[in-house]
Amino acid sequence: MDNNSNPKNEQPNNPLHGVKLASIVELLVAHYGWEQLAMKININCFKKDPSIKSSLKFLRKTPWARDKVEQLYLKLDSSKK
Repeated sequence: MDNNSNPKNEQPNNPLHGVKLASIVELLVAHYGWEQLAMKININCFKKDPSIKSSLKFLRKTPWARDKVEQLYLKLDSSKK
């Protein structure tokens, strides 16, 4: 195997490959704001005293919530194209 291969090619069918969770949350907050984000995804880390750090901590431990955030990101990303 070539050591210079592009890591993005390892999962060509995964649109989230190489995208950090922090980047996803930051983009969603920038686009929607915390209040609208909390209306779209009903989780307390977006409602009560929201911050990127607390949201990331919760999302890393909670697969169902992370999945909802990733799906919203993919929906937003596909609507931009």
